Amino acid sequence: MAEQSLNMQDYLKKHYPFWEHLNHEEQKLLCTCSQLQTCRKGDFLYSNDDDCLGILLVLKGQLRVFIQSGDTREITLFRVSDGQVCTLSASCIIQEITFDIQIEADEDTELIVTNVSCFRTLINRNIYVENYIYKETTEHFSDVMWAMNQILFSSFDKRLAGYLLDDSIRTHSATLHTTHEQIARNLGSAREVVSRMLKYFEKEGIVSLSRGTVTITDEKKLKSCIYGEKRCKCQQKDGESLKA
Repeated sequence: MAEQSLNMQDYLKKHYPFWEHLNHEEQKLLCTCSQLQTCRKGDFLYSNDDDCLGILLVLKGQLRVFIQSGDTREITLFRVSDGQVCTLSASCIIQEITFDIQIEADEDTELIVTNVSCFRTLINRNIYVENYIYKETTEHFSDVMWAMNQILFSSFDKRLAGYLLDDSIRTHSATLHTTHEQIARNLGSAREVVSRMLKYFEKEGIVSLSRGTVTITDEKKLKSCIYGEKRCKCQQKDGESLKA
């Protein structure tokens, strides 16, 4: 138990920049209210219908934060990876946050969950903790606005190309282990739209497709879909039928 407590202190000290501004009592409170948790890929962590979960600190793995419409279409807002913190999971701390979010594990993930009452106490006592929470939340909202901007103002070919390139960089691999359905969920689109555009990319020699994988075969062409002035011919031809 003492070893686990020591590890927890090490984790919190490493990842929370306000640690040195806490007194001994506050440091002890933060350690006591924090728990290590592991989840498998696809596990559901949080819903607005549940009790306020708390602050999530990802030690290893990745979480996906998304919203879901009434027809079950999903829009990924942002992801939380190694060493990053999710504060929107404790939206009840900040009354101004009123929209519903959901969180699931994008891959096997190890994280620390600190309960809400503990952070609320620290926020009330310590200005450094309060500033940290508001700073992290502001950055999350910046990510949310970027996602909304992509959906509203970017053509789908650019969004898909950007998604494939980002995922390749994140996984350090040209072969992405994903399905058309998963891509559609992440981009807030329909599977048919994703499949049609991927088939066009394949025809142009940008990717190769097989069951459960998408392999980038020409990164230069993929980047040209993102940064080039012209939209993909498939997007121009089909017009409204390919809108996300």
